[in-house]
Amino acid sequence: MAGTDSSLTDPGQDSGPAPAIILVRPQLSENIGMCCRAMLNCGLSDLRLVVPKQGWPTAKGRAAASGADLVVDNARIFESTEQAIADLTLVYATTARARDSSHRAQVPKEAATELRLASSKGNKTGIIFGPEAKGLSNDDVVLADSILAVPLNPAFKSLNLAQAVFCISYEWYQAGVDADNWPKSATTKPKELAAKKDLVHMFEHLETELIECGFLNPPEKRPAMIQNIRTMFQRAELTDQEVRTMRGIISGLTRVHERKL
Repeated sequence: MAGTDSSLTDPGQDSGPAPAIILVRPQLSENIGMCCRAMLNCGLSDLRLVVPKQGWPTAKGRAAASGADLVVDNARIFESTEQAIADLTLVYATTARARDSSHRAQVPKEAATELRLASSKGNKTGIIFGPEAKGLSNDDVVLADSILAVPLNPAFKSLNLAQAVFCISYEWYQAGVDADNWPKSATTKPKELAAKKDLVHMFEHLETELIECGFLNPPEKRPAMIQNIRTMFQRAELTDQEVRTMRGIISGLTRVHERKL
C-alpha cells in the first residue's frame, strides 16, 4: 500500500498511553473506516464506538480504512458514552458550535500538549466526537473535562468526521515529535486523576441524594442543574482519593439527615 512501511518505527509512540478516539453514534460505516485511516496515520489505534448505526466492522468500513486493519479489528463497541470513557481520566469533547457552558475551551495544538503531558504521567485520555449530522449532545459534553474546537473560517466550519479526527490526531502526533513544546511541569509528580467511571458513580450518588432532599426541583429544571453540577466537578480535576472523600461526605450527610428524621 502506497505510503506505508511496516519496517519503520513510529517516533510518536514513546510517551505513555495514546489517547482513545470515541465516536458517539456514528451514522455511516464508511466514515468510521476513514477515521481508522486518519488515526493510524497519526499513530493512534484505540477506537471506541458508541452504538454505531450500521454496526461494526462492515465491508464498506474496512474498504474505507485503506489498510488500517489494526484499528478496524481492535475497535470496541459500547452502549453509552459513560461506558466508553469509564477507564479514562482526561477527556475532551469536540464541538463546532458555541455552547452555553463553563467548560474550558481549547484548540487542538494546546490540547495536544496537555494530552502528551497527561500520557507521560500514565493517565489514560480520550477525545469524543459526535454524530455526523448534529454533533455531541449536552449530556455527552458534560462528561468531558474540556471542549475542543478546530479554529477554522468562521463563515464555513464544516468538517466531515474523518477530517475532524485527523486534525486533532495530527496535532497530538506532532506534539510528540517536537517534545521541546512540552511544559517544564512534565517532570513534576503525577496527579492521580480519578477514572471517569468513578466520577460518574459519584455524580449519580450525589444526584440521588439531591433529588431525595428536594434540591433538584422543579423537575423540569433538573437536567440543566445536573449538567451544571457535573461541569463544576469536572473542572476540579478530582483525584481518586478526592472522589472517595466526596462520596464519604455525601454518605455522612445522608446519615445525619436520616437520624434527624
